[in-house]
Amino acid sequence: MKWHGIAAAMALATAFGVCPSEGADAQQAGEPFRIGLLLDMSSVYADVTGVGSETAARMAVEDYGGKVLGRPIEVLAVDHQNKPDIASAKAREWFDSDHVSAILDVAASAPALAVMDVAKQRSKIVVMSGPGASSITNEACIPTSVHYVYNTYALAHTTGKAVVAQGGDSWFFLTADYSFGYQLEKDTSDVVTASGGKVLGDVKAPLNTADFSSFLLQAQASKAKVIGLANAGADLTNSIKQAAEFGIATGGQKLAGLLVYDNDIHALGLQATQGMVLASAFYWDMNDEPRKWSKRFFDRLHKMPNMSQAGVYSSTMHYLKSVAAAGTDEADAVMKKMRDTPIDDFFVKNGHIRPDGLMVHDMYLFQVKAPAESKDPWDLYKLVATIPGDQAFQSLADSRCPLVKK
Repeated sequence: MKWHGIAAAMALATAFGVCPSEGADAQQAGEPFRIGLLLDMSSVYADVTGVGSETAARMAVEDYGGKVLGRPIEVLAVDHQNKPDIASAKAREWFDSDHVSAILDVAASAPALAVMDVAKQRSKIVVMSGPGASSITNEACIPTSVHYVYNTYALAHTTGKAVVAQGGDSWFFLTADYSFGYQLEKDTSDVVTASGGKVLGDVKAPLNTADFSSFLLQAQASKAKVIGLANAGADLTNSIKQAAEFGIATGGQKLAGLLVYDNDIHALGLQATQGMVLASAFYWDMNDEPRKWSKRFFDRLHKMPNMSQAGVYSSTMHYLKSVAAAGTDEADAVMKKMRDTPIDDFFVKNGHIRPDGLMVHDMYLFQVKAPAESKDPWDLYKLVATIPGDQAFQSLADSRCPLVKK
């Protein structure tokens, strides 16, 4: 019987003073220390996450020294194709078979929420710089996750509030038809109504659609002063391009991009985007520190990093330092170090991770420069306002995370 064989093996191991688990641990100790990233490498978010996020993680590993706990660090990156089932299956494979210690980004909110379920079951760490759904640190929060760069609440309370203050008091939303879009629309709608404005309606557009004409016509017919674009990546740039073809801006309606990356503005050009206000956690040209790191990134990919890509570098470095400080990759011990240690680098100053997993830091309101104001192709923004983290993000007292003690 199989049991007799197992018992004999255990007895033999015990006779030589080695238990089977110790042998497995010793074997694993000789393996690389693996961290993973589940990214969009080929679809709607490829330009804003993709190879750029993978490159940022590899830069962090190199700058850290390439080893932790005496083991060489290996970075794994996979295209999840924006499909939650592919993302969760790969996460299970990495954790169960490949001894991946942590997943340090998952592009897009729906795949991220699926991977969080896997991480919770296996008590593994997952850190997210690409997705934005505010539910990640509310209803869906887990003890071993960190939402690092931004969320839909912060976007709404930065960009949405600024647009309403400029007179944009009636809105119609063009929304990506999945969790991120829904939450970005809801959080922005709450800001609009709380500020005395009105939401006149919305329309849901499938992720990665090529034709926004019918959706834009509905938005145009609403007569809303502001068309809120609750989408991102290629969906955002395509909807802005097609809105120009319909003459929406010249007809008096204003487009409000609620998640706009540097890549998007660069792709669309300043002529088409000048004057737009947007929220970001990072801009490469803020001061000398981010400028120096960003130019190293540019040397590799010939484009400047956005906030999510810079966040991957920062979070990877913070994770590796916390593993070294804990002396283990055991999730609870590492999470304690991550929460106890302030984050102070080129990406953020005085950032900290709350019990609900939210990394709180300042957010920034930028305005896109006019072509005449720009000195080079990546000279895109001027700073309008700095929003302190405790104002940009939902308060801990208002958190719906079940881990937060009221």
